[in-house]
Amino acid sequence: MTVAAVTIDLPDEDATAALAEDIAARLRPGDVVTLRGGLGAGKTTFARALIRAIADDPALEVPSPTFTLVQTYPGRVTVAHFDLYRLSDAGELDEIGFDDAVAEGAALVEWPERAEGRLAGDLLDIELRIAGSGRRAILSAGEGWASRLARSLSVRAFLDGSGWAGATRRHLQGDASTRVYERVASGSRHAVLMDWAPAPANAPRDPRAGHRARDVRAFVAIGEALRALGLSAPAVLAADMDAGFLLLEEFPRDWLHDDHGTPIRERYLESAAVLARIHAEPRPSVLPLPGGGSHTLPPYGDAAFAVEAEFLPDWYVPHVTSAPISAGGRAEFVALWADLIGRLRDAEKNWVLLDYHSPNIHWLADRDGTARVGIIDYQDTMVGPSAYDVASLCQDARVSVPLTLESEVFRHYVALRRAAAPAFDSKAFEEAYAILAAHRNTKILGVFARLAAHGRPLYLKHIPRLREYLGRSLAHPALKGYALWCRKYLPSTEKPDA
Repeated sequence: MTVAAVTIDLPDEDATAALAEDIAARLRPGDVVTLRGGLGAGKTTFARALIRAIADDPALEVPSPTFTLVQTYPGRVTVAHFDLYRLSDAGELDEIGFDDAVAEGAALVEWPERAEGRLAGDLLDIELRIAGSGRRAILSAGEGWASRLARSLSVRAFLDGSGWAGATRRHLQGDASTRVYERVASGSRHAVLMDWAPAPANAPRDPRAGHRARDVRAFVAIGEALRALGLSAPAVLAADMDAGFLLLEEFPRDWLHDDHGTPIRERYLESAAVLARIHAEPRPSVLPLPGGGSHTLPPYGDAAFAVEAEFLPDWYVPHVTSAPISAGGRAEFVALWADLIGRLRDAEKNWVLLDYHSPNIHWLADRDGTARVGIIDYQDTMVGPSAYDVASLCQDARVSVPLTLESEVFRHYVALRRAAAPAFDSKAFEEAYAILAAHRNTKILGVFARLAAHGRPLYLKHIPRLREYLGRSLAHPALKGYALWCRKYLPSTEKPDA
């Protein structure tokens, strides 16, 4: 069923290619894009641009599939390019593997009328017509495409109005949120687009949503505060905060680890120094926004910690045991964590960036000192126990940090804090660190099991690392009761498919 139709004038081939990139930026598995139009209408230009954008290869050869009927291209989404002109019967779609192509990726179809209504999937129909010296595109979007199409066209309008007219767009690997990221380029300029659409009032609520940021204003305000401390957060090059669009400085793709995933000692130590800089004195919970207004950092307290911990009995235990946790086991878990969370109430409080680990930290080799640590993905910053971010860094969820390096980074942080404030209570901080490290790994085990259960199994590859980290934390005397619970209710090894 068509729920939206849009007409777009395309004055030249560059405009046709830009529209193809707008579609490619939001293409996903299961999509079917049909192309209609006579000779010279621009179908070849459009198809080539879309496939090159998906493959992120501007020089990719994209021959017409007129004689082969289908040509497949790998990329962020596998795209099967069909030309059905020589199809004599719609039944031949089965012979050329159309349904399999849609099941495994997306399909771009020329001459779709030859399919006689057999096309399935989430359909976007594009009719290209000659209009004067240019072309005109009439886009008819199915239900699954309508909002994506509108959002992508709004991105293009935002870029055009921000001095980035004609910029190329490439999808970037994002996080587990609803935010969408793209890399945009115009000549020698490069930037990152953050697309954070305002959530509809009836959107499903994540159990953690009560203390998660709601829109781009949080990112803008916290970034300004970090830069004011001399730290490196991406500069905002352009913004439409009401619409949820930010154009951000792009940091080099250089990480805390080498190409083999081995952590680089110097970079982890400097990242700990960033936290010591933030935690050196109390920080405000209300942050100003450029041009007026403010963003208030929510507290990271008992309720939030409790909700997050319960991801483990609710999702991870069924994942590893193939059965729900018993009522008694869950009650014991809740009671244990109520006690542990209570022990955090007197812990030192400060900004908690929340996911301060390798995917969200870039290494900026051309800067000095702590400014070499480029921080992203901090929009959910809260006010809570400062040891949380130290645990996030030292027990990096995406990189295996050896125990020796974890200890060195932790000691480096403590030494910097003592140098700045000799009265710093390192013993109390060590206990908070152990509890928060255990909590973080408990939470992430549950979250990753939940993501896997919802069709994202790649997260399971991190689980053995998280289990190993959890074991380290459970050695602290404060976690003796939780260690006993884990031995009682969690198997000692993962299922084979984890």
